[in-house]
Amino acid sequence: MSELTKLIGSVDFGEGPRWHDGALWYSDFYQGSVYRVGLDGERQVVVTIDDQPSGLGWLPDGDLLIVAMQSQRVLRFDGSTVVEHADLSSAARNLCNDMVVASNGDAYIGHFGFDAMAGEPFAPASLLLARPDGSVEIAADDIAFPNGTVLTADERTLIVGESFGGSYLAFDRAIDGTLSNRRVWAEIPGTAPDGCALDAEGAIWFSDARGSQVVRVREGGEVTHTVTTPQPTFACMLGGEDLKTLFVLTAPSADPARVAGTGEGGIWTMPVKVSKAGRP
Repeated sequence: MSELTKLIGSVDFGEGPRWHDGALWYSDFYQGSVYRVGLDGERQVVVTIDDQPSGLGWLPDGDLLIVAMQSQRVLRFDGSTVVEHADLSSAARNLCNDMVVASNGDAYIGHFGFDAMAGEPFAPASLLLARPDGSVEIAADDIAFPNGTVLTADERTLIVGESFGGSYLAFDRAIDGTLSNRRVWAEIPGTAPDGCALDAEGAIWFSDARGSQVVRVREGGEVTHTVTTPQPTFACMLGGEDLKTLFVLTAPSADPARVAGTGEGGIWTMPVKVSKAGRP
C-alpha cells in the first residue's frame, strides 16, 4: 500500500464523502456546508445550510439529499433551493447521521440513539427509511450506533456498521425496500466502524473512529489491510477516475469544542487495487 497523500486541508470535521459526477462530495459539520472537490484539490461550496450536514445521496432526478443532523431532517437541494424532504424527528433519538440512498430514492439513515456528548448512557438506535415521497419508517432497530451503511451492487443486501459494537450487520433488502434476515456480517473487536465504502470484491474499507486507521475487512471478519492515518479518521470513500482511489477524511478530534472553526482536518488519498462497488 502507498502512503496517504494530502488532497486538501481547511476541514473542520468532514463526513459523508461520496464520489459523484467526477468529484468527491462531502459535508463539513461545523462549516455547515456541502463541498465538492476534484482530484486537483480545487474545492467548491455546493450548498450551505443552517444546521450540521452529514450523510449525502441523490434521488433519481439528480436532486441532492442531505441529512440535517440537529433538526432531524433530510433536506433536498435541486441546485438552487433547499426544502425539507423528510422529517425524521418522530422516529430518531438524538442526532441523525449517515445515509445511503438506493437507486429508486429509498434513503436509509442512522441516528445516535443517545447524547454521548452530554454523558447519557449508551442506548441502541434504529436505521430509518425515508421513502421518495418523504414518508418515514423504521427499517431495523436495536443497532449499536448505526454508522456507515452500504448497499451491494444489486441493492439486495444492506450492510451497516455498529460503531459501539465493533461489527457490521447485514440485511436482505426486498424490492419494496424493507429489510429482513438480520445477521452479523463481520466482527472487528476493538474498532469503532464509521464511514465506509464497499469494493468490487465485496470487502469494506472503513474509518476506525477509535484507532486512527482505515481498515479493509471481508465478510466473516478477515482484516486484509490496516493503514495508519495522520489524525483520527471518521469517514472514507472509494472513487477517482478508475474508482481505485481511497479518500480518507480526518480531524484532530470528534469534539466540537476542539475542532469547530479550526480547519485543522483534511482529506487524504491513497491508491488501492480493487475498485469501488455498490452504493454510496
